[in-house]
Amino acid sequence: MTFSIAARDPDGREWGVAVASKFLAAGAVVPWARAGAGAVATQAQANVTFGRRGLDLLESLSAGEVIDRLIETDEGRERRQVGIVDRNGQTASFTGTDCLDWAGSRTGDGFACQGNALTGPGVVDAMAEAFESNSGDLPGRLLVALSAGDRAGGDRRGRQSAAMLIAGEGGGYLGESGITLDLRVDDHSEPVVELGRLLDIHRLLCPAPGTLEFVDIDGEQAPAIAALLTAAGFPTTSTSYDEALRQALCGWMRNENLEMRWSDGAKIETTVLRLLEATRPT
Repeated sequence: MTFSIAARDPDGREWGVAVASKFLAAGAVVPWARAGAGAVATQAQANVTFGRRGLDLLESLSAGEVIDRLIETDEGRERRQVGIVDRNGQTASFTGTDCLDWAGSRTGDGFACQGNALTGPGVVDAMAEAFESNSGDLPGRLLVALSAGDRAGGDRRGRQSAAMLIAGEGGGYLGESGITLDLRVDDHSEPVVELGRLLDIHRLLCPAPGTLEFVDIDGEQAPAIAALLTAAGFPTTSTSYDEALRQALCGWMRNENLEMRWSDGAKIETTVLRLLEATRPT
């Protein structure tokens, strides 16, 4: 009893799923994604094996072919719902005849929206329209779509959990994981809103490559940064970008989980500088 969207970004670099449900920890069941293969949302009376098996099949088959393979031998297929986007952005969705009303889907270029036990078809309609009309990055578009479905009525039983999973080459912590983002709200009165808050934090701590902006730490700025670091508990008397200032700045950034905004040179990222300045005693 869930609504979800599986999608690929237009550049073909990321694949992901966003989901919300009146069900505990829907993120532990519904979303599956693999860089270079695609994404799967398995729900209703979910066949969880559709996730792993679907991703394996997506290595060589299209979204529609994968759904055919998954349901052909599944005796419970009429109680299943699944949405898939493949490596090329082709999509497909299946809704069994025994899924709880309202149940159905909307698919389009690079996305598949589906849901069951919804307040009506307007939920997936709103999701599809929101995704298509938004030009942001994939996490942002998925959140916009999920929020639109939630506002349109969502799961007719209420709200409990939400999640977002995105896979992409070079994604994740320090760019060393195929999972770009994995956020879950397992039990909350406003799970989609809370998911948006977590996404904001994720953007701060795990910025997308190419979005960082650095400024030089020159002779005028170095003492000011040193004073801020000292006040924040990382003392240094540096008047230039020396090893002491470098160590103090590194220590503060690690303490704040900002290491993905670090520069090995005599530079500081603009968001880091803004956050550091915000620590200035009043």
